[in-house]
Amino acid sequence: MDKVLEVVIVTGLSGSGKSTAVKVFEDMGFFTVDGLPVALAEQMVSMIAGAELTHYSGIALGMDLRENEFIREYEDSVRDLHNHGFTPQILFFEAKEDVIIKRYAMTRRPHPLEKEGLGLEQAIEMERTRTERLRKMADMVLDTSIYSIHDLRRVIREKWNTLRHLTKTLRVHIITFGFKYGMPSEADMLFDLRFLPNPFFIPELKPLSGCDAAIADFVLANNPGKDFLVRLTDFLGYVLEQYEAEGRFRLTVAIGCTGGRHRSVAVAEALAKTLRAKYKTLTLEHRHLELG
Repeated sequence: MDKVLEVVIVTGLSGSGKSTAVKVFEDMGFFTVDGLPVALAEQMVSMIAGAELTHYSGIALGMDLRENEFIREYEDSVRDLHNHGFTPQILFFEAKEDVIIKRYAMTRRPHPLEKEGLGLEQAIEMERTRTERLRKMADMVLDTSIYSIHDLRRVIREKWNTLRHLTKTLRVHIITFGFKYGMPSEADMLFDLRFLPNPFFIPELKPLSGCDAAIADFVLANNPGKDFLVRLTDFLGYVLEQYEAEGRFRLTVAIGCTGGRHRSVAVAEALAKTLRAKYKTLTLEHRHLELG
């Protein structure tokens, strides 16, 4: 086979948009299978690849927790795929509990774990606990709480196009956000910048964002912003090296201020500029910039 097909595993919490994601990959030219038993993953990929279906962009497999031995078999299947020359990218989808509850109320379908005698809230919490190890293995974690189905389709395409071009080194993703709009649940670390001087109260600066030089100067040219940026850069530089040495390959850092438009954006832009010298795969997302 001349062409090695891309393999993406779509997994995560039930009700978080996994089935929608699989359909998006189908629209992108992938051969897709949703609800595939984990133990059959390696056989399915080998069978499809062996058929030389070069007109497909890749293979997308939707998997979930309907099997009792899911996590153990999942790790075995990923290992088998690697042994056969495939490098699957793992996308983990999640959403806040109240959002998942609302989605189940709309569809009137039972949660997969409710068959174990659990109520919906208990089932959601149980699934979140059971998939924690899987979440840590993922190449990308996507919280779909704030997205409509149309937003979700757009975001999946954008995220996948970013992910597929990254090399297998530590992937650093920085998210800026506004506390008034909610904290990103996918963050591994979170920094609160509301102690810094706020340009929001300066009439000529208020319409600008942290991407503008005037805001960056206001926030970072003098203390405490100037000193804080040096300390934060040194801290993250040290911590990222330790995570990389430990074998971690994905870390999400959230940086927040009140509205997610001025202080957090200015600091994140400056931080990313420095860290990219070592972490070429670093990505930056200003989640609430337009809302702030």
